[in-house]
Amino acid sequence: MLAGAALNQRSRSYTDWLLLAGFCGFLFFWGLGYFGLIGADEPRYAQVAREMLERRNWITPFLDGKPWLEKPVLYYWEAMLVYSVAGVSDWAARVPSALNATLMSIAVYLFLRRFRPAFQLDGALMTASAAGVIGFARAASMDMPLAAMFTIALLGWYGWYESGAKRYLALFYVSLGLATLAKGPVAPFLAAAIIIIFAVIATHLILVVRTFWIPGIVLFCAITLPWYIAVQIKNPEFFRVFVLQHNLARFGTDLYQHKESFWYYVPVLLLGLIPWTVFVAAALLESIRAWWSERKQSFQPENALNVFLVTWLIVPGVFFSFSQSKLPGYMLPALPAGTLLLAEYIRRRVLMADPRPDYLLVICHSIVAAFPLIPALMLNYIPLQHRLPWGSALAISSALAAALAIAMVVTLRTQLGLGMLRFVTLIPVVLSLAAVLRNAAPTLDATLSARPLVNQIDRMENKRLPIAGFRLSRETEYGLEFYRNQIIARYNWGQIPFGEHLVVAPSGLQSAIAEKVADRRVLYLGTFAPQGLDYYWVGAKGSH
Repeated sequence: MLAGAALNQRSRSYTDWLLLAGFCGFLFFWGLGYFGLIGADEPRYAQVAREMLERRNWITPFLDGKPWLEKPVLYYWEAMLVYSVAGVSDWAARVPSALNATLMSIAVYLFLRRFRPAFQLDGALMTASAAGVIGFARAASMDMPLAAMFTIALLGWYGWYESGAKRYLALFYVSLGLATLAKGPVAPFLAAAIIIIFAVIATHLILVVRTFWIPGIVLFCAITLPWYIAVQIKNPEFFRVFVLQHNLARFGTDLYQHKESFWYYVPVLLLGLIPWTVFVAAALLESIRAWWSERKQSFQPENALNVFLVTWLIVPGVFFSFSQSKLPGYMLPALPAGTLLLAEYIRRRVLMADPRPDYLLVICHSIVAAFPLIPALMLNYIPLQHRLPWGSALAISSALAAALAIAMVVTLRTQLGLGMLRFVTLIPVVLSLAAVLRNAAPTLDATLSARPLVNQIDRMENKRLPIAGFRLSRETEYGLEFYRNQIIARYNWGQIPFGEHLVVAPSGLQSAIAEKVADRRVLYLGTFAPQGLDYYWVGAKGSH
């Protein structure tokens, strides 16, 4: 009988791992190259990693052949390793984030299996399928490496708190060191804030002192200091650029023009947790209510995980709300706390034989979970029309989403209730992502990425020329740099090449370009209509 139980447990574990691998493969890796790098950050970071690899320089990040010291090095190292194996490409630049997201999901699974068994697969899949996690797992950026390492660090710390095993505290320091290499001092600062606030709530301040474990601090320093010291020695301006400008000035001023309202991170958090937002909110409110009703009694150990997760969920949003520079990625490290809180909420309700959730809660959850299917099915129209177009396509998409929402309500109101939450909610997630990648990717590529523009120019060229930009967006400039692997001269900055070259500009600026180059020949070569861009040939200085 015991042998049979062990066999069943082993079989379930294999099934869990297969499901987790399959969903991570689909959510994070499938179609990574279906559309090109978008925005300014993706192509810029991808190009920095390429230039470091070409120079075989693992210390100083380079962009346009010059040191570029705005960010730490972990993402670049990861991208360089992927480039070394798979070659330089846009999809390869995104692989590090996908790998980090997978590692984060595995860490959630292992943590729950060890400390809150029964719903570990639910927690891992809910973490993997949150909208913010999927989005940043598919982006060439530092945000997912930070979020993954930060999540593993805090899970390690709580594992040590609950078990007393020093191996978890060692994991905390190692992961925190890697998080510091991913994004800088924000990682240890946020971790310290969360731990201190939790210790205060638990009326157990000695936790803060006990966290300062000498072997762990040595591990942290051994991971972080070699690179930070080396890059400072090689680039004396590093401290000024990275610490003063891109950490302190970014937090305290609007130097980089990312100013948003104080409450900006409330909708960011709610959107990032889709499709789980409604139940995460329910779990959050229940945890706060339970703590508040028992606050005058001694701290209950069985509530410790919920208190820790609530603290972890709230602290990043409160902290970054005071920042003068706000970006959505700043909330990514908080998302796993929300999905872990929900996994614990489900476990508690099911074990209490109360798995059937409130009717209104189910309706709200089903609407929130199914609604993204509408814009996902219509996304090939939105970049072109900048709205949801009315018509039969919208009606069909809405009908599909409504039918799915109704089916979810019916399923979640059965006796299985919350036990089916993971299964029914993943259906719209899978359908929405498939719709985006299969239907909308060509439109996203044409309207948001420089890749098709460069492909069009490359087909026209009979010899490779230098390229310049005139009145281009930063997104297009950095995209051209990555896909051409060339330094882009900026006409706006007076950077006009002496030799013959190509110039890309918004449509209708041929006369303005001719003025810039004075007596040199300017020939119109073509138009890239989806982005309203023209490209021209400019003759060498002195030629007519």
